[in-house]
Amino acid sequence: MDSFDLDGHTLLRGDALKILKNIPDKSVNLIFVDPPYNIGKNFNGYKDKWESDDKYLNWCYEWIDLCIDKLKDNGSMYLMGATQFIPFFDIYLRKKMHVLSRIVWHYDSSGVQAKKYYGSLYEPILFAVKNKNNYVFNAKEILVEAKTGAKRKLIDYRKTVPTVYNSVKVPGNVWYMPRVRFKMPEYEEHPSQKPESLLNRIILASTNPKDLILDPFSGTFTTSAVAMKLDRKSIGIELDDDYFNEGIRRLKETNQEIKKSKLQINLGVFQNA
Repeated sequence: MDSFDLDGHTLLRGDALKILKNIPDKSVNLIFVDPPYNIGKNFNGYKDKWESDDKYLNWCYEWIDLCIDKLKDNGSMYLMGATQFIPFFDIYLRKKMHVLSRIVWHYDSSGVQAKKYYGSLYEPILFAVKNKNNYVFNAKEILVEAKTGAKRKLIDYRKTVPTVYNSVKVPGNVWYMPRVRFKMPEYEEHPSQKPESLLNRIILASTNPKDLILDPFSGTFTTSAVAMKLDRKSIGIELDDDYFNEGIRRLKETNQEIKKSKLQINLGVFQNA
């Protein structure tokens, strides 16, 4: 197993099931899981397709159990999956945790879509917690525009004093965020890279500064990069050598960007003093 450490962020190369067993139980605040979807994508020469759906699901149930063990008692998990498999995850997970939200991340697509049925333009995410009475949710960190009040300026006449509706709100469970595409600034050569905006919302909502985040299928290590930008700690696991090395490069670049930004801020403060 190869490893790389930088400023509270650990990257591990190897089998997620084996590595998860070595992570201390109840040590992690948030787990973001974006596993192989079992739909035949090519990950650097590895075809993401199990011999049978049952074998795939049994493999998933194994790492789900391990992830639950690693979470602190007030910890949260965001679990992604293919539309055809997320119902199985949902049923399995709700027996062990509290599924609070079923999120739809939707996006547009410029690629070829289905012509004889409705093509898929979304990916589901389960948001679950260990203790529904004790978990982190920083609502004020993720507020979005509420158009009823912000743009339409509608008034709620049911109140004692008629008042314009709020201009901001906590996001609902349908999130529009563009997919990562070729030549976008954050693009890495990976078939299912998730956008930083997605991880930014999840991490801000469900962790506090210095909290520890685990991503057992890190791919290009977007979770670790965003965690670093938001002053959190992270553990990222990835099986593929090339993606692991991309993650090291990405974390080094992110670290340098943060240092450069802090230096510019300090210089600005000094010049204005």
